[in-house]
Amino acid sequence: MPSGTSPPVGGGGIVCGMDTHRPRYARLQQRIAGLFNLRRGELAPVLVAGLFFFCILTALQMLRPARDALGMERGIESIRWLFIGTAVVTLLVNPLFGWLVSRLRRLQFISATYGFFALSLAGFWGLLVFAPGAVGARSGQVFYVWFSVFNLFVTMVFWALLADRFSSEQGKRLFALIAVGGTLGAIFGPWLASQLSELLGTPALLLVAAGFLLLGIALAWWLVRIAGDRATTPTQVDDVRDGEQRIGGSAWAGLRAVFSSPYLLGIAGYVLAMTIVATFVYFTRLQMVAAAESDLDARTGLLASIDMWTQVAVLLLQLTLTGHVIRRFGLAFALALLPIANALGFIGLAIFGSFAALVLLEALNKAVQRGLTRPAREALFTVISREDKYKAKAVIDTFVYRGGDVAGAQVEGLLGRLGMALGGLVTVVVPLALAWAMLGLWLGRAQGRKATSEQKMGSE
Repeated sequence: MPSGTSPPVGGGGIVCGMDTHRPRYARLQQRIAGLFNLRRGELAPVLVAGLFFFCILTALQMLRPARDALGMERGIESIRWLFIGTAVVTLLVNPLFGWLVSRLRRLQFISATYGFFALSLAGFWGLLVFAPGAVGARSGQVFYVWFSVFNLFVTMVFWALLADRFSSEQGKRLFALIAVGGTLGAIFGPWLASQLSELLGTPALLLVAAGFLLLGIALAWWLVRIAGDRATTPTQVDDVRDGEQRIGGSAWAGLRAVFSSPYLLGIAGYVLAMTIVATFVYFTRLQMVAAAESDLDARTGLLASIDMWTQVAVLLLQLTLTGHVIRRFGLAFALALLPIANALGFIGLAIFGSFAALVLLEALNKAVQRGLTRPAREALFTVISREDKYKAKAVIDTFVYRGGDVAGAQVEGLLGRLGMALGGLVTVVVPLALAWAMLGLWLGRAQGRKATSEQKMGSE
């Protein structure tokens, strides 16, 4: 029975008088499945995937405030150059990742990716502990670039695996629920960092983050093992049967796929517009924080506080609206909502211009992006080939993403030098958001057509 039509856990075929003899945990499982619209056999994969994302976001958010504070040590203008450096490094790393995808089995290249970043964290820890005199502004910039690449690749690999293991219909129902695990990790990470930094010292945080990455590897293996029966179409059946075979192909296949497919090119355009606007928010925040605090520790604390409250807003949105919005209004509406929210937020920030308005804008941007748009955007990848899920997605979620960062940073800097500030940003954001929203509507409908075609193939 296809996963989209299977009954909820415990549903069907149970005599009412016998239900009282069922184990208590089975009745609890049935209630949870009904509450979150889970089908038969989906509870365990969703829990494992949520825990997997929890580990990834915990590791990231433990280190993000320090990354931002270190990047500001040489001024905001230096961060614009760090964005360019990050984009260049990301472009150079993509062929290497494509080569790993071509040569290794799926779980092997996932383990290699996370293992590499865990070893890198151990290397930074050794530098801080055994050669603290070598740590300065330059090493801080290296860490900034490294963390930016690390951030993109570990999250990209996670979502690529989910797009590979869940169907299109499941992605629309389950990705928002799984994302709750990441939000909890994003809240837990800064809190854990604040607790452990006093007990163990800041360098130890790097080893703790590496530990969470290694735990993520174990959870990835577990997820594949328990989610292997999710196939509902001939393509997915082949994916499950050949799941541990090498994907093969060229290391540059992802780049070629993006430029040869209107659908993938549309996703790339959506991500590009999203990151340009997100970069506008980022630099506006840095400028306001720099004006409010000059001390490194004070800046780190303020940035961490903003991150924590933003994640709380994301969690509230995920628990109350996200799943219902995608199910009721579809992917197209979910994808178009973020551009509209950003346009309205920038107009409000230009009118009020206060730090409180900035926090509200960032909370709105991240809450909608992470709580609603991200699950919808990841569902777009469930209807493409396995090779494209890893290779083309890597190009879009890393290089295109960082390309948007560079474009946004340079445009924001140019407007600042021209003295246009927030008013100038609004004149750029509003028309960009309109085009961005139209692209989101088109992508949502295109995904629906591809999913329908896939379902028809499965029923033949």
